[in-house]
Amino acid sequence: MNSRTSLWLDTHRVSAPVSGPLPTDAQYDTVVAGAGLTGLTTAVLLARAGQRVAVLEARSVGAAATGNTTAKLSLLQGTVLSEISRHQSEEVLRSYVAGNREGQAWLLRYLEDYGIPVERRTAYTYATSKKGVSSLRAELEACRTAGLPAAWTEETELPFPVAGAIALEEQAQFHPMQVLDALATELVERGGALHEGVRVTGAGRSSPLTVRTSAGTVRATRLVLATGVPVLDRGGHFAQLSPQRSYAQSYRVPGPIPQGMYLSADSPSRSLRTADDDGGQLLLVGGNDHVVGRTDSERRAVEDLEEWTQRHFPGARRTHAWSAQDYRPAHRVPFVGVLPRGGGNILLATGYQKWGMTNAVSAALQLSTHILGGRLDWAARLRRVPTTPADLLTGLKDNAAVGAHLVGDWARAGLRPAPEQAPAEGQGVVGRRGLRPVATSTVDGVTCAVSGICPHLGGVLAWNDAERTWDCPLHGSRFAADGRLLEGPAVADLDPAGLSRPAAPRDRPAPPATPQR
Repeated sequence: MNSRTSLWLDTHRVSAPVSGPLPTDAQYDTVVAGAGLTGLTTAVLLARAGQRVAVLEARSVGAAATGNTTAKLSLLQGTVLSEISRHQSEEVLRSYVAGNREGQAWLLRYLEDYGIPVERRTAYTYATSKKGVSSLRAELEACRTAGLPAAWTEETELPFPVAGAIALEEQAQFHPMQVLDALATELVERGGALHEGVRVTGAGRSSPLTVRTSAGTVRATRLVLATGVPVLDRGGHFAQLSPQRSYAQSYRVPGPIPQGMYLSADSPSRSLRTADDDGGQLLLVGGNDHVVGRTDSERRAVEDLEEWTQRHFPGARRTHAWSAQDYRPAHRVPFVGVLPRGGGNILLATGYQKWGMTNAVSAALQLSTHILGGRLDWAARLRRVPTTPADLLTGLKDNAAVGAHLVGDWARAGLRPAPEQAPAEGQGVVGRRGLRPVATSTVDGVTCAVSGICPHLGGVLAWNDAERTWDCPLHGSRFAADGRLLEGPAVADLDPAGLSRPAAPRDRPAPPATPQR
């Protein structure tokens, strides 16, 4: 079992040629930060128009959201449309669906043109409770308002009773890393550059922009931030987004597997789809989302998915377990467009609310059209999304929670001294050493002590016991046990706190045996 790598990243290696060291004297028309679906699609569209484009990826292609998605290419998106209806006008709802429809159509054409396998599936949102049925009714009404031919049904392939479901035929699923590989290959063939291991850390305001990176500076007319959450704080978007962590696992199942793409309207969320591999067909199970860094135990969320799967699919044998991060916008509609206080030359896309396959391509179409001087009517309407009372209430609640964690976590860290003994294997703890919080963990027999404070806005970090990372409960930045930045609005690693050594034998009790599945 691969315990922390997604099925997608484990079964497809990107073969596109990666460019050599970043040439710091180079000048580009557009630099794109982030080599996920948004970044690479935007880069390809600009390269097709003859632009000089460079994509800078802090880790590797697909390392963040796209490589860890469930890869459902669907216009039926759980209860997203009814949530938009509660926050925005019918015009905004229709424009959102129009953009997603165009993103879906573009990607389906791309899959066909490049011979990438795609499976047509019916998408379902289902309910098992009266409250869930109420949510379904609202979602069905929103679908009708937006012109989607969703239909009510009480018949599903699920191995448990449902109180109702809505279905939308002719949606799709695919292998996301195969798409990223094709996009990266096309970008390089069209003269674009792709640099992995290069993190964008800042940018000037006047054009041409001086783009600061971990490997030096480059110059560009424009900069596109396709990094999940913007890594420049000028627009304050981090305060308008709620970072959400969710979990996924793949299984070999001895019995029949539902062939549709399923998502529950009830909480805790449950997502199902199939995936093909060399050994046949796998079942993907996902769900248990929560705000990053704000749960008692991420490991328990993983165990709960396992228990649920075994209950409904007896004998299922897990092959992979992983997690993903996305951002819920207070507006309930993605932010796509020009970054405030960026001189008009820095653009961003964020807030896909876990529906990154259609929204990523929709965003890429919007960004490239804006840069190239075109116009999309639905995109123009989405740029004028007002802040409604519902948005304000959501933002107030989200930021009140941020403030509570900022104050409460600092107080707790100040009261607890740093441990004298190394934490047990797979464990981490934040405690005070002198006047500062220090985060100490033991992973794979190595004990590391790093700053316990997120360099973004000073949140006290929380230990993620499923992925063995340090997560910030304020705005979702995440760090490896040794302090290396993984994702989020932060742009710097954690400072070391003077301790990195093999754990003594007494510090490392043998981990409990894991049942074979």
